Amino acid sequence: MTEHLLSTPSQTVGPYLHIGLTWPDGAFAAPVGTPGAVWIRGQVFDGAGESITDALVETWQVGHTPFEPDRSRSVRTGFGRSDTRDGGYAIHTVVPPKLPARGTAVQAPHLDVSVFARGLLHRVVTRIYFPEFASANAADPVLNSIDPVRRERLLARRAGDGYAFDIYLQGELETVFFDV
Repeated sequence: MTEHLLSTPSQTVGPYLHIGLTWPDGAFAAPVGTPGAVWIRGQVFDGAGESITDALVETWQVGHTPFEPDRSRSVRTGFGRSDTRDGGYAIHTVVPPKLPARGTAVQAPHLDVSVFARGLLHRVVTRIYFPEFASANAADPVLNSIDPVRRERLLARRAGDGYAFDIYLQGELETVFFDV
């Protein structure tokens, strides 16, 4: 007689991203006291418009600070990681400079962003651009590759001591994601 065995349930990412993937100063891509440092804050939303409180947001950038990281601590210049268990994410960083692109093109100042969340088997990747660089944004080859109607979804908004940038994983307001 053979016994009927049930299949093992599949597993997706979350809600345990904060276990082992965050650290106390992970939100600090730029240390406290860094001249020009700002906070990037926002929420991650699902397709129904509900805030996701078990996501992880990473930002990274190049060429943003003139100092070396303190090797005795976990401070990493240019890389930040924040979970959303408090309802949103927050990354302390500086606005990066323009970067070279192919040929003579120049990329506008931006942060690269990865989002990990429940239901996502792979991270999604996007960018955050800054509104005060309108002429650089207008010439950015990556930003210009996006449908003009959707471009503004990659622009942060000035807010208090930095910027606000909400991430929508699906739906009418879906953030632009890149296939990397």
